Amino acid sequence: MSTEQVVEAKEQKLSKKQKIKKEAISFSVIIFLVLFFRSVFFEPFKIPSGSMIPTLMIGDFILVNKFSYGFKVPFTEWFTDPVYITGPAKPQRGDVVVFKFPNDTSLNYIKRVVGLPGDTVEVINRVVYINDKPIQSVEVDGKDIMLDMDDKFKTYNFKFYKSYTGEHEHILQIHMDNYYNANFYKVTVPEGHYFVMGDNRDFSSDSRSWGYVPFSNIKGKALFVWFSMSIPWPWSEDEQDSFKFRPWRIGTVIN
Repeated sequence: MSTEQVVEAKEQKLSKKQKIKKEAISFSVIIFLVLFFRSVFFEPFKIPSGSMIPTLMIGDFILVNKFSYGFKVPFTEWFTDPVYITGPAKPQRGDVVVFKFPNDTSLNYIKRVVGLPGDTVEVINRVVYINDKPIQSVEVDGKDIMLDMDDKFKTYNFKFYKSYTGEHEHILQIHMDNYYNANFYKVTVPEGHYFVMGDNRDFSSDSRSWGYVPFSNIKGKALFVWFSMSIPWPWSEDEQDSFKFRPWRIGTVIN
């Protein structure tokens, strides 16, 4: 091999290394920007359970506003309590929030804020009382909701209510044959914490069973459904699990 060929081979090898390095840098920048965007602005989540039916169905993909309560220093919530650049503003009664489960912060939960710091919360005969006043609810026809209901819930004796939680108007469902959750003794929400509940009241693990959500655990406020499809796990033994695709839910605003 001539000297010129050796030089050309070295240049080609160097050019290939530079190309790989350039691609690696570009890829790293893209990954960083995606993670930065998810940490500060918006993050997608998938609804895995039925605790928020009928507001959210199993298989709904939602977008969460990460700066709804203030801008955070990027990535701080991954390692410690989030550090806020602005605010923070406090969640309002009725907000649907995604938060790190207090008993296992590796898990994300989604519920509705019912009790604010300092509030008393009580359930009497299935009616929620905040500071000794009942949350206003009006029974509504749930026929259309039942048609779209996940199969595993279609056999239950539900009643549906239009509820006014804070500034939010939403539908909740009550299993009338379940007396276990009909009452809940009065509690006072500690400062810096929130009492949350699922809209599917009798099929929700929430503050009634495991306590309060610290503000530092709240990741953001749910905005809207951007896709909705439920695929049963291949190893699922539940015969009621079935494929669900709900294109009509795309764009549904979460109130």
